Amino acid sequence: MTGMAGRRGQIIDLVRRQGFMTIEALAQQFGVTPQTVRRDINELADEGLVQRFHGGAGLPSSTENIAYSNRQVMNLDAKRKIAAEVAASVTDHSSLCINIGTTAEEVARALLDHKGLSVLTNNLHVASLMAGNEDFHVVVAGGLVRARDRGIVGEATIDLIRQFRVDIAIVGISAIDLDGTLLDYDYREVRVAQAIVEHARKVYLAADASKIGRRAMARMGHLEQIDILFTDRPPPEELCRVMENVGTELRVADEAVGGDGGPGDAEAGELEE
Repeated sequence: MTGMAGRRGQIIDLVRRQGFMTIEALAQQFGVTPQTVRRDINELADEGLVQRFHGGAGLPSSTENIAYSNRQVMNLDAKRKIAAEVAASVTDHSSLCINIGTTAEEVARALLDHKGLSVLTNNLHVASLMAGNEDFHVVVAGGLVRARDRGIVGEATIDLIRQFRVDIAIVGISAIDLDGTLLDYDYREVRVAQAIVEHARKVYLAADASKIGRRAMARMGHLEQIDILFTDRPPPEELCRVMENVGTELRVADEAVGGDGGPGDAEAGELEE
């Protein structure tokens, strides 16, 4: 018999494949009552993983992200495991750029015991966290501060980021399509993320498994631009094939095997202007 967690995971997979599933079809699929399926759908909808409709569940909205306060607590254990793996792959005295997102904020926390990091960020939460380590050099990109999540966006943000080249960009994303396309909800945030990716020697993408197969309408880029994808569960085979074809390394938090942990051929150090 499939447990609740396993059943809910399968509901997500079915909705992603079919686009919509009725309560009756899901109840029959899993041999449970319609009331049980409704509870499952309600819980998954509250986490933003499916969208409730009359009589069933469909794909989440492609135009609006989940509220920041909800995202802070969603999949928190997975985000912390991912953050620990990312932090283990960053050497002391590296230069980093960290963007907007709750996973990025967990990465910032996981990096606090490092030494001599130089950090450029457009995330006030990240800046506040990392400024607590007196051994860090923290630069905040100027621009428009979004009230909902303290992210900074706009032309001024992009202009400042373009003045630097960092060892590693650590970025989050709202959605990863199964063809490897990286998607988000705010085109202004996307433009900043694109600048971050373009001005880094290596790019680490930190995204829990709930982001895979989600819908969002603004294209940020493609996995071919990512050196390592850090996540918490093995992606679908279709996405794994894409990653293999474009040369993106996969690190699954519970399965990751340590390498040299460094930023490749880059020389670690101060932010380069």
